[in-house]
Amino acid sequence: MKVSVGQFNPGGEVAQNLATMRRLCVAAAQEGSKLILFPEEAMFSVGRVSGDFATAVDAHWTTFVQGISMMAADAGIAVIAGGYESGGEARPYNTVVAVDDDGGILGTYRKLHLYDAFSYQESSRIKPSDRGITVVDIGGFKVGLMTCYDLRFPELARSLAVAGAELLCVSAAWFKGEHKVDHWETLLKARAIENTCWVAAAGTSSDHCIGHSAILDPMGIPADFLNEEPEGIATADVTHRRLEEVREFLPVLRNRRFESSTLVVPAG
Repeated sequence: MKVSVGQFNPGGEVAQNLATMRRLCVAAAQEGSKLILFPEEAMFSVGRVSGDFATAVDAHWTTFVQGISMMAADAGIAVIAGGYESGGEARPYNTVVAVDDDGGILGTYRKLHLYDAFSYQESSRIKPSDRGITVVDIGGFKVGLMTCYDLRFPELARSLAVAGAELLCVSAAWFKGEHKVDHWETLLKARAIENTCWVAAAGTSSDHCIGHSAILDPMGIPADFLNEEPEGIATADVTHRRLEEVREFLPVLRNRRFESSTLVVPAG
């Protein structure tokens, strides 16, 4: 199936962000894509929300999910995007939601690894996941969901692959900084190569985030990518044929001698 990644700079207003996503969603559908992936914080950016953050999350999470469902159904394309879900306390979850091309919710993934690094403290505002990994079915592919900082933890991607994931979808707002683009590109390639999975990654493009959205094949070879464009899509044909070809001559999942502990979240 054709897969697209959508890159943009989310603001503080859900309606405006949904309008941008809808525009990119339509463009992807016109290219024949059956799935489009959007960045972390596609709902709204923490630093750009007016008023109390937790109050905004409580008021807009449902609106955001409904908006994604409607755009998916209207364009006939599955959508994966990141937002903030109420956690029953002052700190919400950083959550990715996946919907099918009819707008039905396939599953959600709450970010496991919070970005408490490089002098940033995500856990001061965000609640860590109380669940495990999430794999959903889209277009005949098993799709594993990841969020930004998760990319630095190879055991998460491996657990998704062991659970059957053939395509890893990474929603991100990867901060700029020294060597950060190199880290991003290296880690995307590593997660693809070590798990012989397709990888699609959608990044925020802003003054503080690198963009550099990309789709890589199971050998870590970029099939299409963006750089720092403020808005755009990258699209590639994600095929079982390429996956099976690579896994035949590079059977790392069969050859491994250590088991990964997985906790699979039921779809829905």
